[in-house]
Formats: sequence, structure tokens, C-alpha cells
Amino acid sequence: MRIVSGRLRGLKLADVGAGDPGAHLRPTSDRVRESMFNLIQNSHGFGFEGVRVLDLFAGTGALGLEALSRGAARVAFVDEGAAARALLRENVEKARAMGATDIWRRDATKLGPNRGAGYVLIFLDPPYGQRLGEAALASALAGNWLAPGALVVWEEDTAPLPPPGLTQIDQRRYGDTLVTLLRAP
Repeated sequence: MRIVSGRLRGLKLADVGAGDPGAHLRPTSDRVRESMFNLIQNSHGFGFEGVRVLDLFAGTGALGLEALSRGAARVAFVDEGAAARALLRENVEKARAMGATDIWRRDATKLGPNRGAGYVLIFLDPPYGQRLGEAALASALAGNWLAPGALVVWEEDTAPLPPPGLTQIDQRRYGDTLVTLLRAP
């Protein structure tokens, strides 16, 4: 896995390897990540410069680090898995992005109230087939984690069921991955 664009382009990220099979790490491939970011930026005119990003079920952190590479100001990574957080820390160090990131050990389905400004871009990449994305997004909405007009980029293997109040603006399939884009009011 590598960062595909921006100032960190070509940075090789830590290898997931065999690791802990219970960790459920399923990193987004470089090709799918590049397609997702092209969709966000080119088809929907989203600019990454200076935005705050929330990466739920962050895993290796590749999505949030790709956003940082393209100009995001800050990324908050949320994952409760020890293996994922270890890889996240390694990748953040490789990117020399410690000052622009937060790594939180937290259940993404139980975020609680947000004590700061809302996030403009939210990545949601839950374990497939468990409907954890729906619970995490409902928690993020209830806790005011989304800024007005925020863009949600949701990876699943089947069509997700977004909570009321969010508008689906696009949906594309890349192999086994279905990417759904939602807009907050």
C-alpha cells in the first residue's frame, strides 16, 4: 500500500501482513482508494485543502493519510483495535504527521458528544456485513461530529442504510467495494 497522490505520493505504508486475524483489517487497495479520491475531487468538486477529516474504523489510516497528503489540515483516526492502532501509529510516523493527527481508541458506534468543531469529511470503512456503519454514522450525527454540508464517504460490500437527514449523492462499485457518498444538511 502506498499514498497515491499529493505531497506524500509514493509513501509506502506499513504492511498489514498476516497479523491478528481477529483484527478484521481489510485495507482499501491503492486502486480503489485512487478511484474514490478521484470521484470525490473530480466528480463532486470537493477540495481537501484545510479540511478536518474524521476516519471511522480507521484501520491502517490509509484513507485519512491520503486526505492529509492532498491538503487536509487535520485527521482524527478512530479505531478500537490494538493491531489497527499500532499500524496507524507506524503509518502516521512514516508520514511525519504526528502534529496533524489524533488517534483515538474508541468504539466508532458509540462516539459520544463532540467537544470541538464538526468534521467536513468523514470516512466510514466498517467491517463488511455487520451494519456497524449505520450505528457509527447515527452516533456521529447524534454527537454533532459532522459539520454542516459534510461529505460522508462510506465503504461497504452491499448498499448501506443511511440514517435520515443525509442525502445520497453518488454510489459506485469498485470490485467487491461499494462506495456511497452522502451529504449532511
